[in-house]
Amino acid sequence: MKKYVVIVAGGKGTRMKSDVPKQFLPIDGIPIIVLSIRKFFAYDQNVEVIVVLPETHIKQWEAIRFQYFPDANIQVTTGGITRSASVLSGLGLIPEDGLVAIHDAVRPFVSTDTIRDSFEAAEKHGSGVAVVALKDSIRELEGTTSIARDRSNYILVQTPQTFDVKRLKEAYKKAGAGVFTDDASVFEVAGNVVNLVDGSYDNIKITTPEDLS
Repeated sequence: MKKYVVIVAGGKGTRMKSDVPKQFLPIDGIPIIVLSIRKFFAYDQNVEVIVVLPETHIKQWEAIRFQYFPDANIQVTTGGITRSASVLSGLGLIPEDGLVAIHDAVRPFVSTDTIRDSFEAAEKHGSGVAVVALKDSIRELEGTTSIARDRSNYILVQTPQTFDVKRLKEAYKKAGAGVFTDDASVFEVAGNVVNLVDGSYDNIKITTPEDLS
């Protein structure tokens, strides 16, 4: 079954306190987005990559692509105002058949095992969403007070979030213009069951300067 990955790269670097968009910041001299894409090529050299960026970042990306992926067929498209709009832009370049992983450009430490598990789950069940258990105790805010909650009832959601292409496209059509923070929520709102796979505590989303320390 044909495999695709939509790399969502809409970060502006505000919380990183950097003029450089966070997906372009280097780790050991290599842009974060390059490290993320390399993980998917390490899993499957034939995976088709689609990068979704703000229009103002396209030229910078093209320079990076020329340097690091000169022979790879990586498509690029502009994103929307919301994450959902950006994902839809990427999905628009994909035919109906196949599997598609949606992955944050700023999760460069994802393992090939997690990528493999998410694709295999999506092929079998229609979806494969990476998650990890909470390590810390949690409390829920209630006005000016808070109440303890059982952390075993909660999980942290990561990417990749991988789906049957046709079912994810149909889910976006059904979900409409709601504000969603991830694709599993869109898939679920449309009446689908979200299948979970083991993520990793190393698979962090690089958001603040502390994440690079």
